[in-house]
This record gives sequence, C-alpha cells and structure tokens, in this order.
Amino acid sequence: QVQLVESGGGLVQAGGSLRLSCAASGDTAGISAMAWHRQAPGKERELVAAITSAGSTNYADSVKGRFTISRDSAENTLYLQMNSLKPEDTAVFYCYARCLHAWGTQGYWGQGTQVRVSS
Repeated sequence: QVQLVESGGGLVQAGGSLRLSCAASGDTAGISAMAWHRQAPGKERELVAAITSAGSTNYADSVKGRFTISRDSAENTLYLQMNSLKPEDTAVFYCYARCLHAWGTQGYWGQGTQVRVSS
C-alpha cells in the first residue's frame, strides 16, 4: 500500500503562484510514475502533469509554460510549481502514484488539496 498526502493549496490572486507537495509513504519502492490531476466544480477530473521515474514529463496544454512538475525520489515527494495562476485553475488538485507491486500494478490517490484563484 502507498499513502499520498497533498499540501500547499490555498487562495491566491490571479497571476500569483503556489507550490503543491505530495508526500508518499508506505511501499514506495515500486512507484513508477506520479502525476497531478485536478477536478473543478461540475467538471471531470483531468490530468494536469505527470512524471515518470526516469524524469520524463508531460503537461496538459492548458498549463504548459506555467506549471512545473518535479519529483524528489529520495524524499518520496512530488511537487507542482504553479505560476501565473488563472481563475480557471480553481480546482481540487489530487496526487496520483502508479506502483508496481510483486502482485501487480496499483494506482493510488491522495485526498486532494483545494486551490482557489481569485480574479
């Protein structure tokens, strides 16, 4: 099992920045990829950014150039640096980890952290 705990959300004005963190604990040795997703009110959850164990990243078009995903494997922590925030970035942000266990692959979600961007 893997536990994920997000932090760093809050209220910020448009144009501001926030840095989200996701601390992973438990059976983390097999984590192969991690990602940030978000869900805005009335909308489906969507992928924001992802990073593999090799460091390859990909981003949603809506956040390219503004958000940066990074991972500290030694600390088992995932980050999302969010700059130039817009009101449409308002959402609950969720951390996700894909883990390769001896018995198979399992995906894990954190509880989410709220990000609100005021205009």
